[in-house]
Amino acid sequence: MAALSTRGLVSRLHQHFLSLSRPFAAAPTSLPFHALTRRLFSSDALMDGSQILHQPPTRIIQATPAIMTPNSKRTGVIAVKCGMTALWDKWGARLPITILWVDDNIVSQVKTVEKEGIFSLQIGCGHKKPKHLTKPEVGHFRAQGVPLKRKLKEFPVTEDALLPVGTSLGVRHFVPGQYVDVTGTSRGKGFQGAMKRWGFKGMPASHGASLSHRSPGSTGQRDAPGKVFKGKKMPGRMGAKTRTVKNVWVYKIDPARNLMWVRGQVPGAKGNFVFIKDSVYKKPDVSMLPFPTYFAAEDEDETNIGPLVADLGEVDPFMVAD
Repeated sequence: MAALSTRGLVSRLHQHFLSLSRPFAAAPTSLPFHALTRRLFSSDALMDGSQILHQPPTRIIQATPAIMTPNSKRTGVIAVKCGMTALWDKWGARLPITILWVDDNIVSQVKTVEKEGIFSLQIGCGHKKPKHLTKPEVGHFRAQGVPLKRKLKEFPVTEDALLPVGTSLGVRHFVPGQYVDVTGTSRGKGFQGAMKRWGFKGMPASHGASLSHRSPGSTGQRDAPGKVFKGKKMPGRMGAKTRTVKNVWVYKIDPARNLMWVRGQVPGAKGNFVFIKDSVYKKPDVSMLPFPTYFAAEDEDETNIGPLVADLGEVDPFMVAD
């Protein structure tokens, strides 16, 4: 009897769902498939099939300059590490310089609180052929209406720093003299010993040591606790990890070639991707930054703009030669 009643309940529910799906199939709708499925199998649909799922209003994002506040958070950019060189300032002090190439950055996706629960911008860098991408990746770019990109990175932003899809980002997003944080993947060193990986002193070089000169030494105790604690510094794989160098000083930018000169080293080998954003600790003056990004004038030709160099008076005191 219970089986018959269950079978009858399933049959009645199936007929009810079919009756609810007929008007949706006959009338054209702009709702996606997952929204129709949610409406069809919701408790409200079981009670009344004529109810229409409420759609939140679409947010309008415009590419217009705005005023940056101390709480505003701009997006970052993706760059390619070109290598290192050296320059000398007017006092003769040597500046170790890393050159970064901001290769055709555009906004490939906008995430909002209404849809994804967060304000963020997905930035695409470089170019790639369709045959080198998977079908889901190609579908993502085509759905957004942007060119195929080689590298994607999502940067969380504040609501006032949102940019529409397709907005181009270049080195003018930053200004010479400000500080940035650069994130990248460090060089892989492979499996290394404790002396190179952690800077251990090692064992004695001559007396009392036989075939254990570079050994890490003891790693634990005796019967108590009878184990090696987790996190013990021992030999293992070194490098190839995501690392961030903070407070990197922007020395010069070249809008014509989308190149950026920064002081010091950044993680990764030549040709690797790095992610650049405004410094967290040494915050730049909000009045000097373009917000939410730099918008070029219609008659402006960036190919004719020369490099923009930071004022050497802004160099840290330890950089000035005695």
